[in-house]
Amino acid sequence: MAGEKDVWTPANIVTCVRIAFIPVFMLVAMEAGVYANPPLAVAAFVIYVTLSLTDKVDGYLARSRNEITDFGKFLDPIADKLLVFSALLLLMADGFVSVWVVFVILVREFLVSALRMVAASSGEVIAADTLGKAKTAVTMVSLCGYYLSFAVAALGINDFGALSFVSWALMVAAVALTVVSGAQYFWNARHVVFGR
Repeated sequence: MAGEKDVWTPANIVTCVRIAFIPVFMLVAMEAGVYANPPLAVAAFVIYVTLSLTDKVDGYLARSRNEITDFGKFLDPIADKLLVFSALLLLMADGFVSVWVVFVILVREFLVSALRMVAASSGEVIAADTLGKAKTAVTMVSLCGYYLSFAVAALGINDFGALSFVSWALMVAAVALTVVSGAQYFWNARHVVFGR
């Protein structure tokens, strides 16, 4: 029982709350539409930004309290991926993001996750590098930008075009970083796949 209690650290609770609120974000965003409902469009943006920022909160709590757990290491990246793909799928459904963007990001995540599992089976840890962290940050900022542009458009403010263009440009950068960082992971860990 003590081990189970140790799992429920403040950091892990924040991560679980983040996962629980992802369907809430999706429901609010779908009900808001792109331009139709100003309160819900603003709420979708606020919820997404808040959920994105909690990634930093749970990491800070785990490190500052010295409560880094295997459960947290397992759950935190899952929460990040669910948050990103929930927003991407909604954008794809509304025609703002190409299916190829989602495909490239999804394939990269599957491949890197598989690489990490193979490495872990031989006792090696493949940590996130600078490019990988940059990819995550740019993707999150781009997605927040899209939902901000929807909120702005729903409120009748005329900056939708500029915001949506910046968000699109950031998404292009995110896809480029996705490909480059994925290739770098495999190059740096090529001994894991091809042998030493």
